[in-house]
Amino acid sequence: MKNIKISFDHYGSPDLVTVGDEELPVPGENEVQVGIRAIAVNPMDWKVVAGYLERHLPLDFPAVPGCEAAGMVTAVGPGVTGYEVGDEVIWNGITGGYRAVANFPPSQLTPKPAGIDFEQAACVAIAGGTAYSALVQLGIGMGDTVLIHGAAGGVGSAVVQIARHLGAQVIGTASEQNHDYLRGLGAEPVAYGEGLVERVRSLGTITAVVDTFGGEETTTATVHLLGGHGAAVTTMPGKEANAAGIAPVRLLDGRVAEAARLSADGKLRFSIQERIPLTDAARALGISRAGHVRGKLVLIP
Repeated sequence: MKNIKISFDHYGSPDLVTVGDEELPVPGENEVQVGIRAIAVNPMDWKVVAGYLERHLPLDFPAVPGCEAAGMVTAVGPGVTGYEVGDEVIWNGITGGYRAVANFPPSQLTPKPAGIDFEQAACVAIAGGTAYSALVQLGIGMGDTVLIHGAAGGVGSAVVQIARHLGAQVIGTASEQNHDYLRGLGAEPVAYGEGLVERVRSLGTITAVVDTFGGEETTTATVHLLGGHGAAVTTMPGKEANAAGIAPVRLLDGRVAEAARLSADGKLRFSIQERIPLTDAARALGISRAGHVRGKLVLIP
C-alpha cells in the first residue's frame, strides 16, 4: 500500500517540492504510526526547504518538511506503551510531517483533547506552545500591558488570546487589514512602521513585549518602549535582539498539552486562513514565505 509524501532532494524555493509516494511504513521499535488528518504550515518549513537551517539541521535527501500535525494512531510498534490504535494525537517534531501517514516516536506525541478538532489541534503545538512558553517566561498576569509585534500571525494571535486569558491588556502590531481581526481577539491594534513608538505610548505604558517579527525596527521600538523597565522575549533571535539583551523564548516542557487544554477550554482558537490539499504543499510554502498570513495555513492529506 502506498503513502503520499511531499519531499525535496536539494535546497531551494518552495516550488521544488514534489508529490510522491512511498511504501506505507511499518512502525518500528518505539514508533507510533499516525494517520494524519491535518498538518499546520510554519515558516520553519520553507526555511528548512531553503537550507537556512542546514548548519543546525543537516538532512539526508530526499527530505520531508513539516513540524506539526494531528491525527489518529493506526498502529504501534514493539515497545510502545501509552498509545493504542484509535487514540487521537498531536505531533510536534522538526521534519517529516508532510505525509498522509507517518511513524513518530511517542516522545513527540501529545494526546489530543476531545474538545478540539484535528485542524485546531494541528496548530496548537508550535504557535500555542511557543505563546504559552513566552508568557510564562515573562510572568504575565493581571496589571500587565503586553505589546506583541506581529500579533496577527500564528504565534502572535496565540499570545494575544493567552495573555488576555491571564488578565493582561494587549496591544498588537499588524497591517491595517488585520486590525479588526485583532480587535476581535481582544487586542488594541496599531500599525507598524514610522511612528510606532508614539502610537503605542498613546495607548498605555508597556510592561512586557513579545516579538514574533524580529529585526532592527521592532527591536529598537521594544527598547524605547520599555525604557529599561519590564521584560521582553523574542521568537526571532538574531544579532539585533542579542545586542539589546532581549531573551529568546525558552520552550517549556508540557507546553503542547497546556496549549491544547486552553484550546479545548475555548481560550485559544486559531484562525485558519486557508485549507490546502497536501498535494498542493508547494503553494502553501510559497504563501508562508511571502508572509502576512493571518493565523495559520493547514494542509489536508
